[in-house]
Amino acid sequence: MKGFKFFIAILLMAAIFCGCSRKSSNLQVFSPNGKIEVKSWIDQHNGILKYSVSYQGQVVLNPSSLGLSRDDCDFSSNLTLMGISSPERVTDDYVMKHGKKSRIHYEANEAVVHTQNRDGQKMDLVFRVSDDGVAFRYIFPEHSDNVVKIIAENTSFNLPEGTKGWLQPMSKAKTGFAGTNPSYEEPYLQEVSADTSSPTGYGWVYPALFKCGEVWLLISETALDRHYCGTHLDNNGFEYRVAFPQPEEIFPGGELLPNNTLPWYSPWRIIAVGELKTIVESTLGTDLANPAAIDGDFSFVEPGLASWSWVILKDESVNFETQKKFIDFAAEMKWPYCLVDGLWDQQIGRDRIAKLSEYAQSKGVGLLLWYNSAGSWNTAYQTPKNKMLTHESRVKEFEWMKKIGIKGIKVDFFGGDGQSMIAYYHDILQDAANYGILVNFHGSTLPRGWHRTYPHLMTMEAIKGYEFITFSQETADMAPAHMAMVPFARNVFDPMDFTPVNLSGVPNIERRTTNGFELATSVIFTSGIQHIAETDMGIQTVPDYVKNFLKRFPNGCWDETLFIDGYPGKLAVIARRKENTWYVGGINGENIEKNLALPLPFLQGNKDARLITDGNDGIFSFAKEDIELAEDEKFEISLQPNGGFVLVVEE
Repeated sequence: MKGFKFFIAILLMAAIFCGCSRKSSNLQVFSPNGKIEVKSWIDQHNGILKYSVSYQGQVVLNPSSLGLSRDDCDFSSNLTLMGISSPERVTDDYVMKHGKKSRIHYEANEAVVHTQNRDGQKMDLVFRVSDDGVAFRYIFPEHSDNVVKIIAENTSFNLPEGTKGWLQPMSKAKTGFAGTNPSYEEPYLQEVSADTSSPTGYGWVYPALFKCGEVWLLISETALDRHYCGTHLDNNGFEYRVAFPQPEEIFPGGELLPNNTLPWYSPWRIIAVGELKTIVESTLGTDLANPAAIDGDFSFVEPGLASWSWVILKDESVNFETQKKFIDFAAEMKWPYCLVDGLWDQQIGRDRIAKLSEYAQSKGVGLLLWYNSAGSWNTAYQTPKNKMLTHESRVKEFEWMKKIGIKGIKVDFFGGDGQSMIAYYHDILQDAANYGILVNFHGSTLPRGWHRTYPHLMTMEAIKGYEFITFSQETADMAPAHMAMVPFARNVFDPMDFTPVNLSGVPNIERRTTNGFELATSVIFTSGIQHIAETDMGIQTVPDYVKNFLKRFPNGCWDETLFIDGYPGKLAVIARRKENTWYVGGINGENIEKNLALPLPFLQGNKDARLITDGNDGIFSFAKEDIELAEDEKFEISLQPNGGFVLVVEE
């Protein structure tokens, strides 16, 4: 009998031990509000680290793979769990110089999975789960002065069947204008089955938007430092995997793949999860980005609007007299900047640029100058070329700029996400900061949170922007849906140099968007410097109240952003606050009339509210009226086909 009791006691102890072991072998982390759940475990059959994501009990990412392969060892399989930390609350409060929100509070629950491979080498996975999504990154915690290289990443996002996607294809390297691809300028595929294969054969760029039932997901990456390459997505059916760049995507003689000494932190993989409102208002892209990389005074960073001749008038406009007119245009509109585009070194000359800068300063306008990123990876004819290529040539150019009062640069034609090309972006940003030079990258990769790390990074293109509308009628025909798509993906986390707002028409192109739509994109799109696609003569064709709206437009650093209504590619209504004034922009991406009833609590009561929308006499007309709403009353408006509106509310 005693032996039997002893046997039972042993069985009970074994059961308790096994139960504890099973419990400790699985990570489970919830968001602070409890809506998002992340689980992680090691598959006992092959030692692959897995994870899944649920939202309010609905699985939105099926079991998905994690892991990396280095040139000296493998962490993609045969892993052993060494421990899981208890979830801890992490918080961060930070200030942005420009973007959708000036002061941001981040709060998440963090837990770490500690693993080792069959050779005893260590890899950690850090998970953070906030109310707006999930983030995770890889850490190699050991110390070594030897440079190691990551040759593959096993990270996947396994979406449930039936998921829909809004996806931008990755282009083939060394194709497109002067061999400058990839520049993230392909048109989006909208609301396609998520198992669709990329039409280019080279995968999809970030951010990638998905709808799983009634739950939305936006997948991207952030905190990309100089030691990692930019990645993108490839898919096999509904399972998406992190993919590395094509072999051509390098700085000449540089490395393609990530390489560094240990310890080493990867970029964060981020997944915004929730309602569409959650996606649009999410700040995960900067929440997980690295803080300012350079100690210094960034008071020279002033967001705002800019005049720009080239988008409508092209190369011929880059001459002294025309640029002088566009400086006057910026001064009249009270915009802080004027951009002088490519070929200025040939068609104006450095000596006359100095005189132009002096004239601009006398008008209270800062000049921005265009540069070709280099030469050997593109065959573009535009100059100046190679001035940004080395530290020595950059410093020489920045010293000259500072001497004559140039405020910033636009560097174009990068064509690559390889590690060495990513390092080149960082090099330019670091040198520019030392001379108080603002930076805009064009024909470029995605920013990936860099505008937090480098506050003087004002914007980056990485989108099929307005210049493409001026190139072809086909692009102009697709523009309404395309422009109503990007607020839900490309422009959620990062500034976007779309160069919007054309009000007087585009030469040789039949514009499909109304003037109300065009004006609203000034609110809908965010960019540290917003280059306006209008001319000095064209602005004279619009009513004074429209000009006054653009003259008084906030400087690009919003204090608050609210999603009001919309659906990707069909409708976008977004409200942004600057101090005590709300700006609401709405654009209709479809060629049908829409009647909206919008909840705008900040409009109710005795407020000074002014509406600008489309008139009844054609695509280029405007209408204006004052608005007042009773308590609990919704704001009702009828949007014309491909139309739009702006509403300004003074509190």
